[in-house]
Amino acid sequence: MKLRIRHDTIYRYRRAVSLQPHRLMLVPRGSHDLTILSSSLDLSPKADMAWAQDVFGNLVAAASFALPTDMLAISSEVVLEQRALAWPIYRIAPGAHAYPFAYSQEEMADLGALLRPQYDDPEGKIATWARSFIAGSAVDTLSLLKDINAGIANAVVYRMRDEEGTQSPLETLSIASGSCRDMAALFIDCMRHLGFGARAVSGYLYDPDASSVDAGSTHAWAEVYLPAAGWIAFDPTHRRVGSANLIPVAVGRCNAQIMPVIGGYAGAAEDFSGMEVRVIVEAL
Repeated sequence: MKLRIRHDTIYRYRRAVSLQPHRLMLVPRGSHDLTILSSSLDLSPKADMAWAQDVFGNLVAAASFALPTDMLAISSEVVLEQRALAWPIYRIAPGAHAYPFAYSQEEMADLGALLRPQYDDPEGKIATWARSFIAGSAVDTLSLLKDINAGIANAVVYRMRDEEGTQSPLETLSIASGSCRDMAALFIDCMRHLGFGARAVSGYLYDPDASSVDAGSTHAWAEVYLPAAGWIAFDPTHRRVGSANLIPVAVGRCNAQIMPVIGGYAGAAEDFSGMEVRVIVEAL
């Protein structure tokens, strides 16, 4: 499947302000089932751009601005080929078919912080909730992960949030609602409390059943590492497993590390008048 992604972000200010350096993560990650065919990134006003890869291998553009402006427009367009299967078969190492299992010492060292919960759980509520899905002394590993993925969708109502940041897993469970990034953060900490290596993913969602105008959006989900099978995508917002219709842009230890645009300006808070975001994901 060949897709075109158009992502436009516009920031408006009530007077000309000095823009601080911005960090942009807008180019998807290529993989065995995703090939980038072309990409472009345009900014107005023009910026000095420097490209690099961060510690996770994400492609990051650092933009520096010379002149004050009352508007910043960021436009990204990518054409790619997505070959992820709708019903993938994961070839998990025999020793990891049943939970609990142990990662190798090499895997433990490499996973590092991706094994440690991101948020405080002083009373063990998240850990207890995650363990409630374990039905016996030994359970099928993939079935357990699927059950927790679906369990979050049952326990939490999706709610679009314009506020910045991510709710803590305790807050998401308590109020029983949250955005896709809140639900992903809850899933990730559940995984880590159970001893799994898990990471946050940001990117785009393509919905082939929607109209061409509404077929795409920015999205957040999670990935869990299983020996031999590697990183497996879990999207609790939509109860989905696997990378079909998901286009990853960046991975990280937590959502705060993988926001599409990070930056600021020198001026008063009231100088900012608003922002607009438009995302179009369409099949070619």
